[in-house]
Amino acid sequence: MTASDALVERLRAHAASYHSAHPFHVRMNDGTLTPDQIRGWVANRFAYQEAIPVKDAAILSNCPDVAVRRRWIRRITDHDGKAEDGPESGGIEAWLQLGEACGLTRSEITDHRHVQPGVRFAVDAYITFARTKPWVEAVASSLTELFAPDLMAERLAAFEKYYTWIDPAGLQYFRNRLFQAPRDSEHALEVVLAHCHTPQEQDAAEAALSFKCDVLWAVMDAIDHAYA
Repeated sequence: MTASDALVERLRAHAASYHSAHPFHVRMNDGTLTPDQIRGWVANRFAYQEAIPVKDAAILSNCPDVAVRRRWIRRITDHDGKAEDGPESGGIEAWLQLGEACGLTRSEITDHRHVQPGVRFAVDAYITFARTKPWVEAVASSLTELFAPDLMAERLAAFEKYYTWIDPAGLQYFRNRLFQAPRDSEHALEVVLAHCHTPQEQDAAEAALSFKCDVLWAVMDAIDHAYA
């Protein structure tokens, strides 16, 4: 096994601590959440969705590699949308449409009135990490996307099967991430493997991914506590 293969194996092992295993997520995929619990999750998760392009902009601001920047900037337009595509493009808009499909208004999502303190704290910590850590470590933290496609597929199937009161048109965000997440994780993994050669660099990359798993778990803990 090469050093790169060993690092990939170490990174993939963090699937066990991905938030798909959180009890709230397990109940969601089992179809046992109430409408209020689903709405609470959607409203709180928006704080994280809204922070993604901010986090990615922070990585870009620290990245000296023009080739990486040219590819990484696509993540921002994926979430913010492209001006030429109109106001109803991008992942943030798709999440707002999910909220509306669940019975929330745009204003109560965007003004963060439902966002729990623990969610706010975890999201702010992630943005701070991306701004202040070496850019390669910030890239490594995004590798939770290695585990996202399976979660998205399970979540989409669960919503279509159990939560039929939600307009299926509002589930487009999940459908989009089925192809966006593998593309993004492939690029991030390329960057990490190209720049992390020493044991110290590889340990830092793994620690960054562990931190991101903790962020997502903390978000779910706060939501679970508020809407149990």
